Amino acid sequence: MVNRTLAEHIRKMSTLFPVVSVTGARQCGKSTLLKMVFPDYRYVSLEDTDIRRMAIDDPRGFLSNFGRRLIIDEAQYSPDLFSYIQTKVDEINDVGMYILSGSQNFLMMERISQSLAGRVAVVQLSPFSVCELEESGLMNENTNSWLFNGGYPRIYDKGIPATVYYSNYVSTYLDRDVRTLRNVGDIMQFNKFLRLCAGRIGQVLNIAALANDCDISVPTVKAWLSILETSYIVFQLQPYFKNYNKRLIKSPKLYFQDTGLASYLLGVTDFEQLSTHYMKGHLFENMVVSEFRKSYTNAGKEPQIWYWRESNGDEVDLITGFDADIVAYEIKSSETINRGFYDELIKFRKFANLEIDRTAVIYGGNIDYSTEYGTFKSYKNI
Repeated sequence: MVNRTLAEHIRKMSTLFPVVSVTGARQCGKSTLLKMVFPDYRYVSLEDTDIRRMAIDDPRGFLSNFGRRLIIDEAQYSPDLFSYIQTKVDEINDVGMYILSGSQNFLMMERISQSLAGRVAVVQLSPFSVCELEESGLMNENTNSWLFNGGYPRIYDKGIPATVYYSNYVSTYLDRDVRTLRNVGDIMQFNKFLRLCAGRIGQVLNIAALANDCDISVPTVKAWLSILETSYIVFQLQPYFKNYNKRLIKSPKLYFQDTGLASYLLGVTDFEQLSTHYMKGHLFENMVVSEFRKSYTNAGKEPQIWYWRESNGDEVDLITGFDADIVAYEIKSSETINRGFYDELIKFRKFANLEIDRTAVIYGGNIDYSTEYGTFKSYKNI
């Protein structure tokens, strides 16, 4: 079993709030994690039609029957239940009463904001991280294999081939989640949009160009990006600037939560293809940025990650922290260190007045190196 880093934070939140809601991408392991963290809680899933009918027809009776210390999975299927949970919480005024999770995050968050604001701690679970797999002995030494397989638990738990898994994952996501939204009328067009997004990993987001390539309107692109973000398929990395000057580009970069899904959408059918694939560097960058993001969300913190780019083309792939605590990283998929990898960091170091130990190159090798011009860190040690 893989020990999930988020488990400690969830336990802590259950001692502070009456309700804890666990969000995250479909099939990222929410149900398994909650059963592990709260073994003494009763577990019910509204995926079961009989249980769902009970929750819909008689929400008050449902809560009375199952009592407190209850995990409710797929809670979004009973919209009125959230109001009755609010009533119970206000009446009893205790912590750790209900643990909620669901796969349709946009519906979950809508219900929570309507009924449980101020009473609920919302935490986000991601697919497996490199650290989690390393500690569990499941991390493949081949970098390309990790990029290809990604971190969705069933690939490791059930040994499902990545191409088979992600083919079914995309079908499930499109059929069960996207079709529930009124502003997505053409599923085939949305599928094309999803694949075009995968081809823009690590690039400054140009919404007009994306709209043109997909033959949809700019407002539609914005709406569909919102759907992908809300369902934890993609995220946007915002630019870093602290009033340095007005030359800084202010458009975000686009990344996927998981490189396995992105690889599938790019048409990669075997990890060996990544050795020469034109998107290898972008996928590696995506993986590193996503791992930093997970390190924040797994600790229950708002991610403090950005990229930096000037209008003259100078760019740093990743900046973490804020103000005096920032650290700048360049990301390279190469397994061999190269002096030239530090060129952009040297420029940023002078520009931001950073000490040398506040910068590093994250590369595809297995060993950390300290050199006269800076540190090279293995992606496995971030």
